[in-house]
Amino acid sequence: MEMFLMALCMSVFGLAVSAIAFSAATGSTRPQEPAQPTLQPTARQLLEETRFFAVEAPKPAAQPRVPIELLLLQLEQHVRLEQAAAESFLHAPSMQALHTRTTSPLVH
Repeated sequence: MEMFLMALCMSVFGLAVSAIAFSAATGSTRPQEPAQPTLQPTARQLLEETRFFAVEAPKPAAQPRVPIELLLLQLEQHVRLEQAAAESFLHAPSMQALHTRTTSPLVH
């Protein structure tokens, strides 16, 4: 029983020392208000100001609407070209055929 009480007292003492060390390392948790008002601008003022290196992004121009049928035709053509390239590689596999560029206009 005495050993248990001794271990308990040592644990409480160690916890207290750890808490004191932690609070000293992290500083005060309560925000202290400055005696004088700061002269720093608010976040809203900073966002509204124009800066030297800030460049406003140009607004996108109205792009013409592309019909969905045209997009589907281009996509189908791309799939056909890719399937043809895969089939030609399967018939005659080689390193050169593996690394050839596709003729599809959709590939960058």
